[in-house]
Amino acid sequence: MATLRQLEYLVTVVDHGSFTKAAELLHVTQPALSHQIRTLERSAGGPLLERLPRSVRLTPTGRAMLPHARAALADAERARCAARQAAGLEVGELQIATLYSITLGVLPAALREWRRTRPNVGIRLFEHRHTDELVDAMNAGEADLAVGPEPPNWPGITRALGTEELVVVVAADDPAATGDTVKLQDLADRSWVHYAPGHGLADVLDNACAQAGFEPRIAVRTEQTAAAPALAAAGLGPALVPDNILPKDFDGHILHPEPAVRRMLTAYTRGEPDPLAAAFIDVLFRSAGIRAREGDA
Repeated sequence: MATLRQLEYLVTVVDHGSFTKAAELLHVTQPALSHQIRTLERSAGGPLLERLPRSVRLTPTGRAMLPHARAALADAERARCAARQAAGLEVGELQIATLYSITLGVLPAALREWRRTRPNVGIRLFEHRHTDELVDAMNAGEADLAVGPEPPNWPGITRALGTEELVVVVAADDPAATGDTVKLQDLADRSWVHYAPGHGLADVLDNACAQAGFEPRIAVRTEQTAAAPALAAAGLGPALVPDNILPKDFDGHILHPEPAVRRMLTAYTRGEPDPLAAAFIDVLFRSAGIRAREGDA
């Protein structure tokens, strides 16, 4: 008998046309995904997918199964929502997709408040590097809601949380560490602590520097958002970081760029958020720890 997980795997492979992409979104290995699809095919009595060099194609059997698979997943989601409502939002698990940098800076205060008021509702975070990955994950049904930069042309429900400020950090003895502000063009001849290609903040830095009229030279690239200020404080070069990720005992020097560098943060869902997701969005919006809201007009 087909399981809901196997049906979810089939739908994700079809929607993204790739076992590799589906495995990435589902957080499973490709061999494990292929094994579950083969098990489902044996249960169905024949192949469901034709593996092509660059994509997959549904077989007639697969085309017959797909709408029922989607319907079964939708029914399961409705059952989950009904159970949450019946439980009065006091038990269950809320699944949140977000970016690594937002886990560091924006979510901790909201999660602390959530745990204080709803200790029996667990949180599962799915963390991604870039907004494009976040949107793909939500489209694949990975989580109940996403928290991240405003997604372009999102067809579902979006709620603005506020504007996140980014700052330039340098070593305490850096030549630029003479005031509280800096013009990015004054750092055009410096080598920067940059982010790995595909990291969401790599785009933010590149765009900010482009608006200042230069392309940043690179001293080092890092995958880890939290590593950037540490590397900058060690003297490897300036870094552009969200101000809310900096520890209180940060031993580097903080400069506010002129003009300011900001990004709008939002919470978004595929449709109207269920009561548990809506409650978390309210906590997130109210949380005093979300300094992103300070920039709102």
